Amino acid sequence: MSGARRSPWLTSDVADLHDLARGFFAAEVPARRPRWEEQQGVEREFWTKAAGLGLLCASIPEEYGGGGGTFLHHAAVQQAYSATGDRSWGNSVHSGIVAHYILDYGTEEQKRRWLPRMATGEMVTAIAMTEPSAGSDLKAIRTRAVKDGDAWVITGTKMFITNGGSADLVVVACVTDPDAGSRGISLIVVETGDCPGFRRGRILDKIGQHGADTAELSFDGVRVPAGNLLGPEGGGFGMMMSQLRQERLIIGITAVAATERALDLTVSYTKEREAFGQPLIAMQNTRFTLAECATKTRVARVFLDDCIMAHIDGELDLAAAAMCKWWLTDVQCEVIDACVQFFGGYGYMREYPIAQLYADARVQKVYGGANEIQKELIARSL
Repeated sequence: MSGARRSPWLTSDVADLHDLARGFFAAEVPARRPRWEEQQGVEREFWTKAAGLGLLCASIPEEYGGGGGTFLHHAAVQQAYSATGDRSWGNSVHSGIVAHYILDYGTEEQKRRWLPRMATGEMVTAIAMTEPSAGSDLKAIRTRAVKDGDAWVITGTKMFITNGGSADLVVVACVTDPDAGSRGISLIVVETGDCPGFRRGRILDKIGQHGADTAELSFDGVRVPAGNLLGPEGGGFGMMMSQLRQERLIIGITAVAATERALDLTVSYTKEREAFGQPLIAMQNTRFTLAECATKTRVARVFLDDCIMAHIDGELDLAAAAMCKWWLTDVQCEVIDACVQFFGGYGYMREYPIAQLYADARVQKVYGGANEIQKELIARSL
């Protein structure tokens, strides 16, 4: 990326992994993206091909089939992929979120049963929190899980689930004790193959991110073994709050990479496109606006890098993660909107990468906890 600041954490084997991933994604993603958008999902062959290069579960220990790295390794893969501008592939949820729920809260048997298959791409995963009437307010979920002998019986509906249409394993947030408030929420793992009562709705037709497999999931008396409880019964809300810091950081990585790509595309375009006998970039309004965009983008990158290093050091608190998520996604939308303007009518054509970036960006301010919720979390820390 021209003029982009190279992150100080991209060194040694992390940099090597980033370069490997960047080369793979540059070669594979642009050609595949039209098919992904047409079929509304990424084929399993891409998952396994990426797995063969060590791009899945890069931050999971080798003893469980992962790459043996730290969060920096996952961040390197995420940044390399996000720099393509594509938002179809759900590895951020699979490797960056679900794998860490299992690693951090799973029993030894659960980790050895699921993580190796996740690392090879044999098993694609999802996490089901959001419901038709419960989004950022996770305490309002209604999906119930009732203990019946040696099984949990799950009933409810989940909405907007990334990888939902293809997931082989779903971590489901359920109410196991309706009288205990947030302490009555548990996480239960559902393996979707040969699972009576489990149904996938249609792949949802979104404004952007057309290649992303996002679906509604229904659980109608789904029975799963009691041993599929993840972590302690009633501990689900606390686990989600803890893991949301990493989820929001991953959203920040995506936001900054997309912002940098938009700026790059726009600088190149304004140097080539002429109006009134001169390149657009020769005009003062263009130069001033791009200067503002470049400054916001650079500040966003520096702030993101600081948050990443704080996370590695165990110092990224809830408020800082909230700042990362809301501010970086706001900057993403602001910069991309300004960039679209320079493309004129072409900027509104989906065949142009800048239009795809524009359509894909808006939901970043919604998922992972709406940005208004992030501001509330920050205010509580003051």
